[in-house]
Amino acid sequence: MHSEYTPKRPESLIVEDADGILTVTLNRPDVHNAFDETLIDDLHRLFRSLSDRADLLAVILTGAGESFSAGADLNWMKRAADHTQHANFEDAMRLSNMMDALYALPMTTIAKVNGTAMGGGLGLCACCDIAVAADPAQFALSEVRLGIIPGVISPYVIQAIGIRESHRWFQTGERFGAAEALRMGLLHAVCAPEALEEAVDAILRELKKGSPDAIRASKTLLREVAGRQLDDTTRRETAQRIAGQRATREGREGLSAFLEKRKPDWIA
Repeated sequence: MHSEYTPKRPESLIVEDADGILTVTLNRPDVHNAFDETLIDDLHRLFRSLSDRADLLAVILTGAGESFSAGADLNWMKRAADHTQHANFEDAMRLSNMMDALYALPMTTIAKVNGTAMGGGLGLCACCDIAVAADPAQFALSEVRLGIIPGVISPYVIQAIGIRESHRWFQTGERFGAAEALRMGLLHAVCAPEALEEAVDAILRELKKGSPDAIRASKTLLREVAGRQLDDTTRRETAQRIAGQRATREGREGLSAFLEKRKPDWIA
């Protein structure tokens, strides 16, 4: 773990750091890995501590027990009910900052959805670059049934599933299964629970075939180009990006390896 990160409640997170892969397990199975202000703060500081980790290929986020994350802890929500509007705003911003820190990580992020993901738990899934779920997993944006809205997570969810799908799920609050989440684009793959580990490992094996620098540059490219108008400025900028990448050490090594019919040196 990064030396600058010290959790306030260490037992709520399990962090495993090995061979360029960091796995973060939400460890509150008794409350279905729901998050309160302490867990939000711990996750935020953890994600921020990883932002300069050039040695990491991927960060995997998963849950202990039967659930991925049920979203907001009920006791936390009860406390928030007595807050002033400004205090509620500050509370929501802490959650927003944590989500943004996950979304902004430069390395590949993978949601390993072992079970139910509700509300903010679904938001965590949407913040990750890749999401794989066990087929019994259930999902919901159930905030309207509690008299609230999926405000903080909405940019990430809408980006993942699109505006049309969001119109339904934001307003009905109904549950849907992994197959439906796959259809709408929230998930990239669904598998049997016993195959979840191997499904994520298969993705990691594919990631390891790519240039680490190019993978990070591709993630940056997506963030900065998606949704922009296709005009001369965008075309010139994207041409400059690939020209710059071709000139990097890994860019030259990748082309040489291809022409010489050998594996590039980033593949062990």
